[in-house]
Amino acid sequence: MDRLEAMRQFVRVAELGSFSAVAQQQGIARSIVTRHVAALESHLGTQLIARSTRRLSLTSAGNDYLEKCRVILNLVEAAESGAAAERQVPRGRIRLSIPLTYGRRYLGPLLLEFVRLYPEVSLDVDFMDRRSNLIEEGMDLAVRITMQLEPGTVARRLGKTRLLVVASPEYLGRHGEPRHPEELIHHECLAYTGTSNPGHWEFFVDGRPQSFPIRSRLQANNGEALVDAAIAGFGIAAGPEFMVDRALSAGQLRQTLTQHALAVAGIYGVLPSHRHVPHRVRALLDFIAERLAQSPAYHTA
Repeated sequence: MDRLEAMRQFVRVAELGSFSAVAQQQGIARSIVTRHVAALESHLGTQLIARSTRRLSLTSAGNDYLEKCRVILNLVEAAESGAAAERQVPRGRIRLSIPLTYGRRYLGPLLLEFVRLYPEVSLDVDFMDRRSNLIEEGMDLAVRITMQLEPGTVARRLGKTRLLVVASPEYLGRHGEPRHPEELIHHECLAYTGTSNPGHWEFFVDGRPQSFPIRSRLQANNGEALVDAAIAGFGIAAGPEFMVDRALSAGQLRQTLTQHALAVAGIYGVLPSHRHVPHRVRALLDFIAERLAQSPAYHTA
């Protein structure tokens, strides 16, 4: 029995809650995963996973052993990475998810530059606006743009982007221009449902953050669709600068409420857990952070 590999498979089963899910994620037969865990239980002389027709659950011994396995595997990976750090070049596969619009416009070219720089790296990129469960979906990294990370999220701040309130000149001509965020309740606003509270927008008023309710007949989980709706005169949108800059330059949108800034959104590299970060993933994070730091629009300060 390869004890380290058996421990790795046990940790994956514990995290995903399914032998089949682990096998599918790795592209191997379910029996291989089952055999590793069974061999580990036989070696230890105790049951780690309670199996039933409905679900898997860890025994008390399994819970204790899981935490120790994580520590051991992290130490092994850290030791191997540290020993090879000076001569190691990034290699291997990275699965990552990135926001659709920001990914296509800005991260896409950076990723192409990264794989050109490191030919031994392969990327599997999932363009999505929803928040993926990195462990369940087998992701190594996700890039998220948000004003607030969920509690317990393991992340590195890579940059930031301003959020702007915009509307078409035609809409503002028909409905008037809001002078204060509290007037938004009387306007048609275009709400992004990818936030924890899409019915409120947070502004800085007198130097302090304050949340204001909005009224919305049109909501979507894709910011670009909301920008298109704003251009078409359907209402007021609040979007990141990188998403609205072209329409502003073309005169299709006009910024409003400029005297009251929206909260700044951070650009984060989110990791699946506190475990040791593989060298290839760390190299990609460093690369993206360095490139964003070179652009005034995305500096990290």
